[in-house]
Amino acid sequence: MTEDVVARLLHLIDPVCWARDVLGVDPDPWQAEIIGARGEQRLILASRQSGKSWTTAVRACHAALFHAPAMILLASPSETQSRELFRKLVGFLDRIPRAPAAVTQNTTELELENGSRICAVPGSERTVRSKSAVTLLIIDEASRVEDGLIGALTPMFATTNGDMIALTTPFGKRGWFYDQWVSGEGYARTKRTAHECPRISQAFLDKERARLGPMMFAAEYMCEFVDDNSSVFSSELIEMALCDDFEPFCVAA
Repeated sequence: MTEDVVARLLHLIDPVCWARDVLGVDPDPWQAEIIGARGEQRLILASRQSGKSWTTAVRACHAALFHAPAMILLASPSETQSRELFRKLVGFLDRIPRAPAAVTQNTTELELENGSRICAVPGSERTVRSKSAVTLLIIDEASRVEDGLIGALTPMFATTNGDMIALTTPFGKRGWFYDQWVSGEGYARTKRTAHECPRISQAFLDKERARLGPMMFAAEYMCEFVDDNSSVFSSELIEMALCDDFEPFCVAA
């Protein structure tokens, strides 16, 4: 085999090696695990600026090149957020020598000559139902996505047995992502706080804690599901009140 064929085979088998050799990036161990994974449904709960969007963009880029014809869907609560992740992915593709040429390209959709498609969609179920045969679904800011959108998205890989990655910072103890993180089955889970990200300094975190206050800081950087300030009772108290694992009361006649 020629050197090019050997390199391509290695990069097909090892996406992390491909990311280092071709994109010139060096992912953290947790990022490498996500980039190299296949055949899974994964939940990522990670601090702001930890690199979770960057990681999923690398994973999607590899899928578009090496698992063609791939159908990659990028969803988020807003079109602006979906486009931002789309731009990251296209930016990686632009750095790759001899990458497949674009057949169609605009601000929300890219189709490559190898048959792979990448589509960015906003957070409305009315706008996503036309998509089908998805092989990789990425849901950004998943804690803020409406449950109705999730119901429209997940059937799209029923016939492909596709992968799903839902990534987010916490947004209170509510919604689809919170429920799945706490009690959902069949997921690989990744959690990374700001303290576990070597690119975020302690000095910056100290300033952010003073600026945001303890509750918002805990959600944005420590990956804690914090109750809404408007709640009269905490979720823990409500759950305790609903338990039935106690002896029945004896009432005197």
